[in-house]
Amino acid sequence: MDGKLTARGYTLAAAAATMFALNASLARYLIDDGVGALDLSQFRAVGSFVLLAATLAVLRPRLLRVRRTDLPLLALLGVAGLALVQVTYFLAIARLPIGVALTIQYLGPLLVLLWLRVAHGRHLSRGLWGAVGLSVVGCFLVVRAYEPAAIDPIGVGWALGAAVTLAVYLVLSEQAGRHHEPATTLTWALGFATAAWLVAAPPLDFPWASFAGARTALLALAVVVVGTLVPFGLMVAAVRHIPASRAAIVATLEPVMAAGFAWILHGERLAPVQLVGGAAVILAVIWVQSRRLDLDAESAPAGRWTRGALRQEIP
Repeated sequence: MDGKLTARGYTLAAAAATMFALNASLARYLIDDGVGALDLSQFRAVGSFVLLAATLAVLRPRLLRVRRTDLPLLALLGVAGLALVQVTYFLAIARLPIGVALTIQYLGPLLVLLWLRVAHGRHLSRGLWGAVGLSVVGCFLVVRAYEPAAIDPIGVGWALGAAVTLAVYLVLSEQAGRHHEPATTLTWALGFATAAWLVAAPPLDFPWASFAGARTALLALAVVVVGTLVPFGLMVAAVRHIPASRAAIVATLEPVMAAGFAWILHGERLAPVQLVGGAAVILAVIWVQSRRLDLDAESAPAGRWTRGALRQEIP
């Protein structure tokens, strides 16, 4: 794989993690103003889909066309990879401290490696396993998961679900990215996520009054654009250049960056142990970039629904 394209993949993944981290602070403002977490999750998915689909319909309608054989993969990505990753995370933090939930969710990179090793017999380098372990330990320290007031087993179950859906999102994004431009993948995935949300929570029941006011409306728009469209698009683009297993490790920068933004925007100072954890995550990201890329072992296999209709890969 071209070195410049690989570097671009790492850069895109790091930028996505940064945007997701900034979204946490933007969402914090809205939740503090009384917007429900699940309502905000639905708003960001539906709003992102409407904005992106309308833009492409006017500027590049060609990107909206996909084959019927592509729809199962895009539907699974939208529902399991976009909608459920948010739902499971919000249900987890309803029962667990945010730090504990985040640490469990970022077991996602480890799950990707285990899936490749156990389900597909891939022989992955020790360096890759070491980078995942270091990033998990770093996240544990950054979010101070060692200070939980109590551990709720149901909350742990939801957090593990968030880890699984995070892994699903990254792997399916890699698979879809072999056949579609990032904008195409994201539009259709958001469309299926929107359909799922509209079934679960019909528009007539949506609390529109919670989003009234200029400040709330601007923050909600920022969550749609800065916290959803941009980072999801960046990550979908990243996994066209690097395997999902590596993008997942880079994604663990999110808790580190989120803690940094909380320090700057909300005055939540970081303890020395959190700084050590942040340094560990950054070291893990540098470590994984230094390891030789083995596409045969690390790339996600094609899904069974796409094998009969594979088209030429997009460079």
